Amino acid sequence: MAERTLEVKGMSCGHCKMAVSGALKELDGVSDVDVDLASGKVDIRYDENKVDFLQMKDAIEDQGYDVVK
Repeated sequence: MAERTLEVKGMSCGHCKMAVSGALKELDGVSDVDVDLASGKVDIRYDENKVDFLQMKDAIEDQGYDVVK
């Protein structure tokens, strides 16, 4: 399992947290997601053989948020 922290802009409420978390958990290979609204950080545990950064980035951006890094 790999871990990655992404900085996401535009999240401000519980709905934002649920949207980002839900979109990532739908990806095959993502096992755990922790969204911190205060810092804008999203911690992701995933299987790097099944999912990559671009898929995670696209899943978040499809929800209307911006991935900074």
